[in-house]
Amino acid sequence: MTDTAAYTDTVFGLFWLLGYQFSPRLADLGDARFWRIDRTAHYGALDDLARHRIDTELITRNWEDLLRLAGSLKLGRIQAGAIMRVLQVKDHPTTLARALAELGRIVKTLHLLGYVDSKEKRRRILTQLNRQEFRHRLARRVCHGDRGEIRKVHRQEQEEQLGALGLTLNVIALWNSTYIQAALDQLACEGWDVCQADVARVSPLAFKHINFLGRYAFDLPQAVAEGALRPLRNPNSE
Repeated sequence: MTDTAAYTDTVFGLFWLLGYQFSPRLADLGDARFWRIDRTAHYGALDDLARHRIDTELITRNWEDLLRLAGSLKLGRIQAGAIMRVLQVKDHPTTLARALAELGRIVKTLHLLGYVDSKEKRRRILTQLNRQEFRHRLARRVCHGDRGEIRKVHRQEQEEQLGALGLTLNVIALWNSTYIQAALDQLACEGWDVCQADVARVSPLAFKHINFLGRYAFDLPQAVAEGALRPLRNPNSE
């Protein structure tokens, strides 16, 4: 799931070739283009909406190259960023890029129809986007030095800083998840009726209980080092 800015027809095509479902939240649906394969097909109320036709011949001619492209990505022979640069030569897309975009338009049209028709699909996309925003908000809170900006000069240093940030986010999510589960187990032992719908809304990316400032100590108590958890704190106690 992404916002509108992250989508192109080419990305739709790449995701489909790799066996993934790309589900962006698209703005300005009234200006979106819907595509058809068969010019003579009748789509009822949608007939006037799908005025643009897919160039299936272009996809057929480049199908083997599209499969090789997907295989290279799947096997890690080439990175996605490098592929996007190769497909776009200056301001002119290559023939393979145009074929990939034609394929992506088919997938995008199906996505648009499902997005308009299904309230549940729109809700799932919004929920996933909110989770991503929670992660970004936590990342900004963790990376508070230098106003949260990556100011390293060399690429390797930038990647190391981003890698350390990702590791820290994973540690926080793991810590929260572990103790959320411990708290739920404690409530169950005490006889509380815990609603699963409420549990589904609990996020492991909360951080109000975390102090990001001050000195850091990495010495663990012996019990914690051996796998035990810290005692749960009663929020109603002094």
